[in-house]
Amino acid sequence: MNFVMPEKTPDARVGQIIKLAVMAVGGQGGGVLTAWIESLARAQGYECQATSVAGVAQRTGSTIYYVEMTPASDQMPIFALAPSGGDVDVLIASEMMEVGRAIMRGFVTPDRTVLIGSTHRALAVSEKMTPGDGIADADEVRAAAAIAAQELILADMETLAVGQGSVISASLFGALAGSGALPFERAAFEEAIRAGGKGVDPSLRAFAVGFDAAREGITEAETPLLEPQPTMLGPKVEMDKWQGLLTRVIALPDPVQQMAQAGLTKAVDFQDCAYGGTYLDRLEGVIARDDADHDWLFSTTAAKYIANAMAYDDIIRVADLKTRAPRLARIKDEMGARDANLVELTEFFHPRAEEVASLMPAKMGAKWESNPKRMALLNRLFNKGRRLRTHTLRSFLMLHFLGGLKRYRLRTRRHKVEVAHLERWLADSLKQLERDYFLSVELLKNRRLVKGYSDTHVRGLTKFSTVMNAAALLDGRDDAADWMNRLREAALQDPEGKALDGAIETVRSFV
Repeated sequence: MNFVMPEKTPDARVGQIIKLAVMAVGGQGGGVLTAWIESLARAQGYECQATSVAGVAQRTGSTIYYVEMTPASDQMPIFALAPSGGDVDVLIASEMMEVGRAIMRGFVTPDRTVLIGSTHRALAVSEKMTPGDGIADADEVRAAAAIAAQELILADMETLAVGQGSVISASLFGALAGSGALPFERAAFEEAIRAGGKGVDPSLRAFAVGFDAAREGITEAETPLLEPQPTMLGPKVEMDKWQGLLTRVIALPDPVQQMAQAGLTKAVDFQDCAYGGTYLDRLEGVIARDDADHDWLFSTTAAKYIANAMAYDDIIRVADLKTRAPRLARIKDEMGARDANLVELTEFFHPRAEEVASLMPAKMGAKWESNPKRMALLNRLFNKGRRLRTHTLRSFLMLHFLGGLKRYRLRTRRHKVEVAHLERWLADSLKQLERDYFLSVELLKNRRLVKGYSDTHVRGLTKFSTVMNAAALLDGRDDAADWMNRLREAALQDPEGKALDGAIETVRSFV
């Protein structure tokens, strides 16, 4: 006997289920946004379920919140616990790379998905770890989103919200309302915010700008086109010296002046006007070897990298920067702290024996560095992680004292080493000037590899030396400048230097 199973009639309510996913970075209020959406749906007579799947792969954890909703009926619907590829109606991404991640996961499809995303960036750890520019290309994500989504709404939701004294969850909620993807009136969205009972007024303001961004196609918040130039302040005697230095800058070739003034500002901020005079002395020596045939490219490049080399990161500079009033004000502003709030600030330090020895007078520091037993002693005493709670008077005064040792800095072991390194690099770059102008420019740019302090500084120096020494392998080649640029870019790709090692082997195969 054969049994024939009756055909199942599809439940029409399945097509009425709205499926919405929120991809949010930790700390951006993804949970609050999801709670608003759930509250909104229930208030409008919908059955609703919200779930979340936490992750730790990216910036402080990236969580996928998932909401399904359908009009209430006499039967309880069965909802899914997580989104499936090709089966999402609305995708909200709180950051540009989260937009890309949603597309890669297959949550965004051109036949049904309304994609709402913020164009601002919260850099991933992998982006920060790259020695050079490891920031992912947001334009590629934007282009992919335009193809992948049925409807695309992108705006700098973070800046829009902050401008209203709120957070990004509110502006994204406004963009969701403005998109028309949910069958609810604007007033219902606003009532969901009011029902939350926290930060209602700023949240409603941020909601409004997010709504307008979705409806009117606003893509970015208004920001000033130019950053304000730093203003020098000081006693009249020092200001007179500063004006004298600016007069010297004006006398330089026109193409060099802008970079020279920026470099001078950096050198004076690092030390004093006398140090700025030393910077201009070095730059004028370079200009004397250059000419206008190449529009002073070598001199302009030197103006940038000589300043970087002279403003090296030592303990004194780090302590100075960490105790400056503008930095402390910026931290309070970013935390949204008011005058009545107390802000606790912890600085993390891990000084090595080398940093301690570098702070000694030049001759004394050299003796300690050459003595393994003394360096071992310094390691035992200082080479340990330290947390300085600089909102307390004791820790703040400790850093403030170190940051105030500028006058002593020029007598330290570190300064003597940095000056010797700078002079050697500048001389090596100038050697090639008559033979290969553009190779000399690339040799100057190699200074970009030297940055930071402690282990970061040591790794940078190692790569710098490797790339500079490769000039001998490129000697006489027509494409020497191009290969020097490739070697430097390879050195910037990874902290371990594997890409650089491969590039060096390629160059050696030419010889």
